[in-house]
Amino acid sequence: MSEIFDAVRAALPSLDEARQRKLCVFYEMLVDWNARMNLTAITDPAEVASKHFADSVLPESLLKKNARVIDVGTGAGFPGIPLAVARPDLSFTLMDALQKRVGFLEAACKELNLNIQCVHARAEEAGKSLSYRAGFDAALSRAVAPASVLTELTVPFLKEGGVSLMYKGPQAESELLSAKNALHLLRAEAELVKFDAAWGERRVIFVTKLAPTPENYPRASGVMKKKPL
Repeated sequence: MSEIFDAVRAALPSLDEARQRKLCVFYEMLVDWNARMNLTAITDPAEVASKHFADSVLPESLLKKNARVIDVGTGAGFPGIPLAVARPDLSFTLMDALQKRVGFLEAACKELNLNIQCVHARAEEAGKSLSYRAGFDAALSRAVAPASVLTELTVPFLKEGGVSLMYKGPQAESELLSAKNALHLLRAEAELVKFDAAWGERRVIFVTKLAPTPENYPRASGVMKKKPL
């Protein structure tokens, strides 16, 4: 545990020790479950601490206090779980299309004593459900799809004035340009927010929902891939 604790402490020095140790426990569970199912290609303690944990927390200042947040296509719990540890004021829903991953997320949230809802669902279907549509202050997505597709997947979850944070790298500017029509059709606007990180160029496409999403969005997954907005 000392190696991962040193790595977390170095990557996230602003967190108190109790929260740093929670992330260490999450790391141990991640590596253990990863031996039985594909959760992450990164397992080195220093790389997990920076490229998964610190990277997830990087744009936390863009999330307003006490926001209700959905992590769309969360995978192994990034960025949702590290953000939930760092920002206990936030209320999280983690959504993923693979039941096995949701099982891991539920076990991790229970072990870490995090009050998080874990949902097995496809985003394009949940985005039309009254249980989730227009119910969140913020939506998060990390390494899921191009920005034009993510706009269609995430904006329907937002209340008017809500924000979608898309975690990206150096390609973010070109992705933002390609999402121009999607933003128009989904009644949203976006800007690029840059962050300095020791592990690489990090950008967040910061989308704000301006008006209710038209009822025909999101479309089916196959249609989105074949005919992106």
